[in-house]
Amino acid sequence: MHAMLGHVGAAERELRAAEAGGLPPEVQQIVRFYANALNSRKPFGGSFEISLAPDSNINRATRSNSLGTVIGDFSLDDDGRAKSGLGLSVRSQVYGRRSLNNKTQLLARVSGSGVLYRDADFNDISLSLQAGPEFMSGADRLALSVGPGWRWYGMSPYSFTLGTNASWQHPMGKRTQLRLDGTLSRVDNRRNQLQDATNYSLAVALDRAFSSRVGGGLQLYGSRDDARDPGYATTAGGLTAYGFREIGRTTAVATMGYSHLEADRRLFLFPRKRTDNLFSASITGTFRSLSIGAFAPLVRLRWERNKSTIEIYDFQRLSAEFGITSAF
Repeated sequence: MHAMLGHVGAAERELRAAEAGGLPPEVQQIVRFYANALNSRKPFGGSFEISLAPDSNINRATRSNSLGTVIGDFSLDDDGRAKSGLGLSVRSQVYGRRSLNNKTQLLARVSGSGVLYRDADFNDISLSLQAGPEFMSGADRLALSVGPGWRWYGMSPYSFTLGTNASWQHPMGKRTQLRLDGTLSRVDNRRNQLQDATNYSLAVALDRAFSSRVGGGLQLYGSRDDARDPGYATTAGGLTAYGFREIGRTTAVATMGYSHLEADRRLFLFPRKRTDNLFSASITGTFRSLSIGAFAPLVRLRWERNKSTIEIYDFQRLSAEFGITSAF
């Protein structure tokens, strides 16, 4: 079901969990057959998700009435402060795959997402194109891609990105998988040229099934935004941990994360350089017993708290998604 919905990572997780439970030889052979089949997926497809998204802080803004600067406190208008709202969240992806030989495929993807509100000033829309080869060697898989991305905020152009990505997956036994991801991109900020930047990021993740119904994983990551202005140039790093459990025909996934960010220098307007500590947590439920055809209901709750030395970046946020997802 996960593979049909386009959730390949979740499908691989379920197969690792099945193997972790201890299987008879004939059943283990079938499980491994389906695990290998995920590396030879259909040549064309896509996914679509739509949900209602209530959010206590749609603009990730401070609740403070004023902003401290080196020349005194400035009053913030309503648009610069935290604003709640009910949005419509939409995500979609279409992909095509062409086999070049028995170990190499060419993959192209078009992805789009958006959160739309009654007040269009807070609409956030993204679109990206990616294409590149996938190489398979035994159970290992290496994927390379390159392509552009666009973002609009408040229905106006916000940024243009041209980037490349590399991803390597390596099984470590029946229960564990190692994953490495690296990106390099150039970001053109359409609203502030001082925020134009070259971005570098690297992540390493370990996923493990502890039993046939319980599993989890850890991810360490770091990133660098080398912006034109040192006040906007930042270095960040963090840790994310997740765990999943099958409860009947419901899959529950809980995630917790922490990240630390520091700017190279302070901006002229502020008395200190930016330093952030972001804490996050989420829980997601997928209810397979309520599926209708290819549609499966999904509920997600998310909490974020960012503590920053700059008031405008200091915020707290609680959001949810209630929707359905499908694949073709």
